[in-house]
Amino acid sequence: MRSISSSQKENILSMASNGLLTHHIALNLGLGKSTVSRVLQDLLPDHPIPSADHPTMLSSTNQHCILLQIASGKVSNAVQAITHINSIISNAVSSQTVKNLLKQHSFKAVTKKKKPLLKAVHKKEHLAFVLKYENWTVENWKRVVWLDETKINRIGSDGKQ
Repeated sequence: MRSISSSQKENILSMASNGLLTHHIALNLGLGKSTVSRVLQDLLPDHPIPSADHPTMLSSTNQHCILLQIASGKVSNAVQAITHINSIISNAVSSQTVKNLLKQHSFKAVTKKKKPLLKAVHKKEHLAFVLKYENWTVENWKRVVWLDETKINRIGSDGKQ
C-alpha cells in the first residue's frame, strides 16, 4: 500500500471540512475513493463523512415505527412491515428498503420457535390434573399408556408451518 504525503492528508481534511463528497475529493486529488475514506476515518473518526448515496426513503420516525412493529411481534416479516408502513406514508417503499433497514439494525431472518399458548384455562386444567394424581405411586403410572401425537409425513413435508 502506497503511503500518501502529509500535504495530501491536509488537502483531504480541508476539502472534507468544506463539505465535499469523498468521490469529489478523490477526483480532485487523483486518489482512490477508498484511500480518501480511510484517511478521513483515521484522522476524523467521529466526523460524519458526507456520502454520495441518495437520501433515505424512510424518515427516522418511519424507521422507528417499522423496527417497533417487528420487535413487538405485530408484524413478522418485511412484507408485512411494508404493508403497514405504506398504509401510513404517502411515498410507497419497496421490500428491499425495509430489508436493508432491518439488516442495518442487526435483525436476522429466522424462523420463530413455536411454543404452546398457555391460557388461564389450560393452567387451571393442569393444576386440577396434578392435584388429582399427586398421590399416585410408580406402579399406578406404569399402567398408563401414553400417546405421542406427533405428526410424521412419509413422503415430503408440509413446508414451514
